[in-house]
Amino acid sequence: MDSKPRLVFDAHLDLAMNALDWNRDLTQSLADIRRRESHLTDKPDRGRGTVCLPEMRRGCVGLCVATQIARYVKPGSALPGWHSPEQAWAQTQGQLAWYAAMEDRGEMEQIHDRAGLAAHLSRWQSGEDAATLPVGYILSLEGADSIVDLSYIEKAYNYGLRALGPAHYGPGVYAHGTDSDGGLGTRGRDLLREMERYNLILDATHLCDTSFWEALDVYRGPVWASHHLCRIVTPHNRQLADEQIRELLQRGAVIGMAFDAWMMVPGWVRGCSTPQNTGLTLAHIMPHIDHICQLAGNSLHVGIGSDLDGAFGKEQSPQDLDSIADLQNLEEILRKRGYTDKDIENIFWRNFVRFLENAWK
Repeated sequence: MDSKPRLVFDAHLDLAMNALDWNRDLTQSLADIRRRESHLTDKPDRGRGTVCLPEMRRGCVGLCVATQIARYVKPGSALPGWHSPEQAWAQTQGQLAWYAAMEDRGEMEQIHDRAGLAAHLSRWQSGEDAATLPVGYILSLEGADSIVDLSYIEKAYNYGLRALGPAHYGPGVYAHGTDSDGGLGTRGRDLLREMERYNLILDATHLCDTSFWEALDVYRGPVWASHHLCRIVTPHNRQLADEQIRELLQRGAVIGMAFDAWMMVPGWVRGCSTPQNTGLTLAHIMPHIDHICQLAGNSLHVGIGSDLDGAFGKEQSPQDLDSIADLQNLEEILRKRGYTDKDIENIFWRNFVRFLENAWK
């Protein structure tokens, strides 16, 4: 890796989930985290994590969108989750407390307005040693189930929430997500109107097709898709169809490229496919990037939303990615594909930063 890596903005990292649900001390080295859990078998990715704060700094991932996430599930649901929205809210507050503790240690810095964004960028671009800098994060809620009622939007905005995806997997309280289908209903439409009042970014990620189109019809504020790939390359309802991509382009959205193996290549079979037996590498992201850039006619709407350690590790990541720092290797892949230095800068960080500058005017 170059001694001066390019700045990376990663638009989707479940850092607090890893800290609390996976019990990972993300201030430690990746080797130490893997070693400490190498004997555990409760989750498929034990001992195979790719993300920690030192590796983010080594890879110059100086900015990210960091999540809160807690699903509410009704009786009989096959999905894991909390049994009441209030419990889900409490889980998100524990995650918030972890981010605050990281700020107290100087490990992270919350960014919630243009001034803070500019100041943080200035520090990371000043030539200071990245190993001493806090990782900046914009707080996002993945799935709105923990919003007990609409008054909780104001509470969340006041503690720094700036983006919200109404659904995750399955049917949610406010919208339908991946592997389900249905509309928003009255509660979902009311949620979007309240989000608009606070200028929260609508994250279209995980919305099923019906909820996607209803949401974009109702919501007039800023929209992005933090971690999504293309359905034409990898056919599945989790991916964006071309007409959805075109609508997002019309809305000025940026779409973050995710590095979860099953999303990158068609035909992945959980429990059978591996990065090795499929030949999966970082370069497999290129058909997704190329397709969006071709539809847009430029490189202004693609970014990185890696989703690394989003409940998977090396067993479900490109085989040439050992840690999040290896996202830097995308530069050479893009260059060989004919992307210019300006294009690469756009994709690595500038597109999402420009989006935030516009959204936070």
